[in-house]
Amino acid sequence: EPENGLSTALKLSAEGNGQLDAISGNPHATDNCQTNHHSSEWVELFVREMMSASDINDARARASRALEVIEKSIMERTGAEAVQNLHKENAMLKEQLAIALRENAVLKRGVAIQHERQKEFDDKTQEVHNLKQLILQYQEQLKTLEINNYALRMHLQQAQQNSSMPGRFHPDVC
Repeated sequence: EPENGLSTALKLSAEGNGQLDAISGNPHATDNCQTNHHSSEWVELFVREMMSASDINDARARASRALEVIEKSIMERTGAEAVQNLHKENAMLKEQLAIALRENAVLKRGVAIQHERQKEFDDKTQEVHNLKQLILQYQEQLKTLEINNYALRMHLQQAQQNSSMPGRFHPDVC
């Protein structure tokens, strides 16, 4: 069974995907029960290798190779999990980016609408200000005209009282 100090099962594991799938025939599972099962298989495999050793040097060589295979398996598994986690995180970040871009577009549209409304409001406010100024000017003109009208009425009344001819005659007739 042993070939260069490694059992066929251990060698299959090393040649496979670095997980215990090749040894147990079970699909790789990430739950604790399955992980514990894989750990016990590694222990059993390690014990079998040690029991198959012919002497202490052979045991050391077998232990060294078995630990290398276990290390490789762990590295590949954690590497695969890290890649999978990065893919999940990347997908999540892409989704968040898409949401943020949509929200940004909505906000930009809202800001543009608000800017346009503010511009219209400012224009209307300026128009109201101009109209108030115009009203003040017209009120001043009206006041001046009323004063002039009053003064003319007084002059007319005074002129009529001082007139030598009673009654109303056209001023050019005299």
